Amino acid sequence: MRIGPFIITRRKSAPNQNLITQWSSSEGGWWPLIREGFAGAWQRGITTPVADALTHPTFWSCVTLIASDISKGCLDLVEEDANGITTPVESAAFSPVLRKPNHYQNRIQFIESWIISKLCRGNTYVLKARDKRDVVTDLYVLDPTRVRPMIGPTGDIFYACQQDPLADLTEASLVIPAREIIHDRFNCLYHPLCGLSPVYASGHAAIQALTIGANSTRFFKNGLQLAGLLVAPGMISEVTQKRLEDYWAANYAGEQNAGKIAVIGDGMKFEEQKRASAVDSQLIEQLTWDDEKICATLHVPRHMVSVGPDPNYNNIEALTQDYYSRCLHVLVESLELCLEEGLNVLDAGYEIEYDIDALFRMDSATKMKTASDGVKGGIYTPNEARQIFNKKPLPGGDTVYLQQQDFSIAALDARDRANPAPSGPAAAPTLPAPAPKGYFANLRKALGLADVAA
Repeated sequence: MRIGPFIITRRKSAPNQNLITQWSSSEGGWWPLIREGFAGAWQRGITTPVADALTHPTFWSCVTLIASDISKGCLDLVEEDANGITTPVESAAFSPVLRKPNHYQNRIQFIESWIISKLCRGNTYVLKARDKRDVVTDLYVLDPTRVRPMIGPTGDIFYACQQDPLADLTEASLVIPAREIIHDRFNCLYHPLCGLSPVYASGHAAIQALTIGANSTRFFKNGLQLAGLLVAPGMISEVTQKRLEDYWAANYAGEQNAGKIAVIGDGMKFEEQKRASAVDSQLIEQLTWDDEKICATLHVPRHMVSVGPDPNYNNIEALTQDYYSRCLHVLVESLELCLEEGLNVLDAGYEIEYDIDALFRMDSATKMKTASDGVKGGIYTPNEARQIFNKKPLPGGDTVYLQQQDFSIAALDARDRANPAPSGPAAAPTLPAPAPKGYFANLRKALGLADVAA
């Protein structure tokens, strides 16, 4: 069965190296070319290299923004306890390669290469190097244009890699089994082993914007001089036409000849060829549309690459959360999972967790309120809150504190059960009967007291 450039076969016999098939590495394959850079390009056999589309400023900004943001975070080796809480741990087998993936890249450069390869080519191929203990000691991001997935007759996957001295691949061509390659792929629309870059969806917009820019550059290089027609009063021969055309091109065309004065005789005249102005052709609107489409294919909010107006609210955390959930989340999760499976950390009881705290940097007021509320609510210890501000711990600050007047629901329930409230309505208090009339006057006479006027 053929799917795209692949031939999928299934046999019960042992794999035969001669029967392994791969997708074509010729320029006739769909990768790394844009087949439909503009309407009708595919039918005319006109293709656009992906590298040309990458020169568009907005696409460049989106790719570098995503790669640099993801590379900010650390990759931590963590262990989950019985309560489901993960804690960073150290392991001699896994921690060193996460801190220093190879001899020529640090952690940030390695993650940037991983993400850029995935965004620009749709595939990231990482070669694993092992020591005598069979422990992975180095990870190398390979050039995706020099790697081809291959499928054996029993469904086994291999990768045909060309020479790469940085990754210690000294042979001109080498077939490597899938267990030694980490393959992170993106947008597998045609085959599960073929990732596609977002540039395939935004190629039309990128090439259109680049064409507009090239035309504008050429127009300004000509000194803002428009093209025109050299009109003769009568018929002229082809020889004369060619001579006049070459003469005018050599003496009055291009930026070097801008501003020269032409002297025309024999009744000939020069007529400017009218062309649409930038306003008439809606040049700015068209370029904005191209930028917006590129942002849409990469799921980057427009304001983050200076396309369109800034949001009308100033909640940085909410904007970052929106950017993370729509654009970065799937890339981060895929990075974690590919490394977990590629390094076999799950079999050892560990996990790889991306630290997203570097992305969500709050302003000082929000950070202070979050830490204070966390301590008052019993979520943070005082020392954990101090750590957020890079402050040293204090004695006694590793305990969660709560105010004394706060009681648990269970304690309040036990108190109510021990002293139940009366079931019926409370009885009205009994008031004393009023004194009889003249009682106080008679009492004063008996005591020999004089009457006091009211």
